[in-house]
Amino acid sequence: MIKGIKQSLYGLVAVLAISVAMFAVPSVGAADALSGACAADPTASVCATQTNDFNSIVTIIVNTLLFLIGAISVLMVIVGAFMYTTSGGDSAQLTKAKNTIIYSIVGLVVAALAYAIVTYVVSQL
Repeated sequence: MIKGIKQSLYGLVAVLAISVAMFAVPSVGAADALSGACAADPTASVCATQTNDFNSIVTIIVNTLLFLIGAISVLMVIVGAFMYTTSGGDSAQLTKAKNTIIYSIVGLVVAALAYAIVTYVVSQL
């Protein structure tokens, strides 16, 4: 019974992670439409956001990855809490649940520190 719930929960986490990744990737058609609009009117406000320098590309990549890591971390905290509440007093399950929560929080802290380091390095270039 518990194994089926775990598999369902892991499947839900996988589907959510894939759906978040699909929405994080910009559409190629939208980029083509934007470049066409900017060719027609280069002074439009939307054209000011279209940059291809190294700093902006790294910033977009880092922000997207940080968003994904944050979403996955929140999901893993929820999974850990679910595991904790359904452990039924089993010490091995409690330890596993606590480790899941701790590791997801540590991963989030490491991601935040990595963001700070990358931002500092890119600003120095």
